Amino acid sequence: MTTYGAWSTADEVLAGVDLRGSNALVTGGYSGLGLEITRALSGAGARVIVPARRMEVARRALLGTERVDVLALDLADLASVRDFSPPVATLDIVIANAGIMAWPETRVGDGWEAHFAINHLGHFALVNQLRSALVPGRTRVVSVSSAGHFLSGMRWDDPHFHRGYDHWLAYAQSKTANALFAVHLDRLGIQAHAVHPGSILTPLQRRIPREEQVAQGWITADGRPAQGFKTPAQGAATATWAATSPALDGLGGAYCQDCAVAAPATTDDMLVGGVKPWAVDPVGAARLWELSAKLTGVDAFT
Repeated sequence: MTTYGAWSTADEVLAGVDLRGSNALVTGGYSGLGLEITRALSGAGARVIVPARRMEVARRALLGTERVDVLALDLADLASVRDFSPPVATLDIVIANAGIMAWPETRVGDGWEAHFAINHLGHFALVNQLRSALVPGRTRVVSVSSAGHFLSGMRWDDPHFHRGYDHWLAYAQSKTANALFAVHLDRLGIQAHAVHPGSILTPLQRRIPREEQVAQGWITADGRPAQGFKTPAQGAATATWAATSPALDGLGGAYCQDCAVAAPATTDDMLVGGVKPWAVDPVGAARLWELSAKLTGVDAFT
């Protein structure tokens, strides 16, 4: 039974947790939630590997944080993922946190829609690349999803939005994919969880115009976060909890929010949260894994 909740911070979740001797990898671990996750894991004694597309930005952000290695990686570039090699033999924690939100229509790789490619396919390829460092019964993989998955399940007939692009539906599909990825990875023997961090203002929203953020109810007219929004430190708590808590032993594949396993969603209110059935469907998860392996050309697990 967890003693943490919606307003807990990552440091509170890890208070008294000794991660000395453990190795963690956090994508996007130098900005927003990822930066808070990296700092918390490091503070608990872990060595943290931070893959970064913007190396100098990452180094500046992490200056003074102990036990951190910044390595080059671009999740939008499969060649970059194939070349990635962490300087450790074993990873205890992998947190797939990096992502984009509500970008205008953008194509990467083989014409892939950017949200699906960066938020999901890049992480799919990376975890496969890391296969030899992932140890059943020891490693936990945490996929950062979102209540945004409420807006769309998988668009099996057009996952790359060749017809009728919508930036919110593209983001939503990628967040469903993040959750399904955890479901199937767990079935393949590596404990995995998906998490909804909550509503937080971070650089993730940098491409969303201010007027749209006001219209969405995220910020007030004078630019302050709306009531109910978490701080980045609070938003980082569920991912760090899912990566370390013994409360999740035997509950692999679970979708979590507010430092607890989420209940099935009974409304369409994303602020209430919960998880929609399409984001935890094992049949859909297996289908997505097969599609992802076909698109990326990698599958180190099956």
